[in-house]
Amino acid sequence: MPPAPSVLDRAIGAVVGSAVGDALGAPFEFGPEGAFSRRFPTPGDEMCGGGGWEPGEATDDTQMAVLVGESLLERGGLDPADVFRRFWRWAAAEPKDIGLQTEAVLTGGHPWDTAAELHFRSNQRAAGNGALMRAAPSAVYFARHGRTATLDAARRLAALTHGDPAAGEGTAVLHELVRVALAGDDPLAAVPATLAALRPGHRERFAVVLAPDWHPDRATEFNGAVWPCLGSAVWALRTTGSYEEAVRAAVDLGGDTDTVAAVTGALAGAVHGIGAVPERWTRVLHVPLPGFGGRVLRAPDLVALARALTPA
Repeated sequence: MPPAPSVLDRAIGAVVGSAVGDALGAPFEFGPEGAFSRRFPTPGDEMCGGGGWEPGEATDDTQMAVLVGESLLERGGLDPADVFRRFWRWAAAEPKDIGLQTEAVLTGGHPWDTAAELHFRSNQRAAGNGALMRAAPSAVYFARHGRTATLDAARRLAALTHGDPAAGEGTAVLHELVRVALAGDDPLAAVPATLAALRPGHRERFAVVLAPDWHPDRATEFNGAVWPCLGSAVWALRTTGSYEEAVRAAVDLGGDTDTVAAVTGALAGAVHGIGAVPERWTRVLHVPLPGFGGRVLRAPDLVALARALTPA
């Protein structure tokens, strides 16, 4: 039996695993359930590209995640104004993909500390999964500070673009489950305690999608919303035994495949470690960063980012 992954292996697994899930799911976004397995019934060259994406190209999910991670490192902690400025610079460069809600907040001309709230007041629809998708680097970074700091950072980062507190609570759950996994403990066993740490008005709804008997077919919203997206990722982790199986199951759900697989990849990568992420997928992985001098990060760059973010 191979040794359990180290904290560093798990941290790299979370960051790289999230990016791989994103790139794997991108060509199947908004497609039907089961499309991935029908095209790739057995392991092979699944980083196929398509739908405007090159093989192995990560989407806005990972691009924003990298910006969060680099801000945390360069600022020595969470500087929300700096994160927002980086998001704004990226959005102004017209990335290939950007969520409608995120775009509205970042391009609305409002200050960083009021933009998302003002959007939510006028729109009342801000519980998308756009904060979940970028959470792997921050989850790794704040793990060293314990549960309270982990939950708080998740909420503050989510609030930069998502004014509905539900988005922050879902991101807090993901942060905490990754923190538990990095310590070598079972994130599924930590679900009840994590739910108890949420703000009271949100516990019940998240408890439904995180229950052991919940299945994505029971979702009451499209999986672009925070609840079914998070629930689908936890379901994929719970019902599989490896990183590869988990992200394949996530992409096979259809719908918002890149983000569901990115969230699943963060969790499964933290549980199984970077050694479980197939090299045939990481080999072609690349992350363009519009607005940042034509930079394109590849798997070794993401590994270096994860190393720098990892608790000592």
